[in-house]
Amino acid sequence: MVVIVDYGMGNLQSILTKVERLKHSALVSSNPQDIMAASKIILPGVGNFAAGMANIQQRNLQEVLNKKVLEDKAPVLGICLGMQLLTCFSEEGHVDGLKWIDARTEKFNFPGTASGSTAKLTFRIPHVGWNKVFQKKASVLFKGIADGQRFYFTHSYKACCKDAGDIAAATDYGGEFTSVIERGNIFGVQFHPEKSHDHGLALIDNFLTYA
Repeated sequence: MVVIVDYGMGNLQSILTKVERLKHSALVSSNPQDIMAASKIILPGVGNFAAGMANIQQRNLQEVLNKKVLEDKAPVLGICLGMQLLTCFSEEGHVDGLKWIDARTEKFNFPGTASGSTAKLTFRIPHVGWNKVFQKKASVLFKGIADGQRFYFTHSYKACCKDAGDIAAATDYGGEFTSVIERGNIFGVQFHPEKSHDHGLALIDNFLTYA
């Protein structure tokens, strides 16, 4: 059973619909017992990093998630905010994350975006829309997906990995940033595969079907 973790921050129904469309059994839940019984975990997320971590802690989910992912090695896919929560720390709220990936979540910072600046804005924050994803290493997530395909993004923060080996793919938006993370059983995508049409659906299916 695939468990889509409900910590009050995700577009849960959209992800559930896509998983069921792919003929996989799935459950949206914040129940620790459901998470412990999961074969795979999806950690979605839309919104504020600090609020997301607070919700995880208030619902007593951090311990069970650590047990399932770090000890039992259950595959987990973080989506958008869910990927950022995999990191050690975020500038958004200045709080610690789950610390599963050695990385910091930092805000995009482009010339001309500072308060009071009259410089022309070349790159808007948040980064919203379709952008190409370029693979940095072989990944089960990209099985059958050609390099440089477009996926749908909406975010103001990015994960900055200390270990380049954790970067599975990157995207150029005013400079290269990490758009896919992979370390062992831990996966994260900054874009929304559930909103990325056929390629996004294929990526979700790759996660759900790999052994």
